[in-house]
Amino acid sequence: MQCLHAFVSGRVQGVWFRQSTVETALAHGLSGWVRNLEDGRVELMAKGDEHGLMLLEAWLSIGPELATVAEVKSQWIDNSSNFEGFEVL
Repeated sequence: MQCLHAFVSGRVQGVWFRQSTVETALAHGLSGWVRNLEDGRVELMAKGDEHGLMLLEAWLSIGPELATVAEVKSQWIDNSSNFEGFEVL
């Protein structure tokens, strides 16, 4: 299992970004979490197979219809945490 840690900036709060991330992650068999940050970015941690994570990472650059993604900073990390489902924190 691989793990993706990402920060997404732009117009990503108040546009259903977190809920759309949950739906996209679950559709690709991923587990983890997503949350808003006080500085206006969205942070997420996703765990699953490499292909599913690559699809989620690509989707983050687009986001839901109302979002305007300016930048995605992501890294693949080692994480032994076991996530159940995908939740909004």
